[in-house]
Amino acid sequence: MSLRNKVTLIGYTGKEVEITNFESGNSKASVSLATNDHYTNAKGEKVEETQWHNLVAFGKTAEIFQKYVPKGKEIAIEGKLTYRSYDDKDGIKKYITEIRVDGILLLGGK
Repeated sequence: MSLRNKVTLIGYTGKEVEITNFESGNSKASVSLATNDHYTNAKGEKVEETQWHNLVAFGKTAEIFQKYVPKGKEIAIEGKLTYRSYDDKDGIKKYITEIRVDGILLLGGK
């Protein structure tokens, strides 16, 4: 078990899971996850800050996302940070940061 690139998050999904099926029979699940942080600023005011994370999962983990994770579901995930880039239709290079999910825990009620 390596601790060099490990991410653990608890949050709520922000949209329905998108599934991509490949010719090889493998599948990919993509979804956004919102995490909230609370702190008190210099004026003594309580501030809530939301961060959005792009999650991707493959294989059995993707199947779990597809079957059990609707929009607004509270989940805990563990995975690793990944980066990729691509050229958009105008030839401009775009960069994406994602968390490749290795494990998921369903939280909250139904």
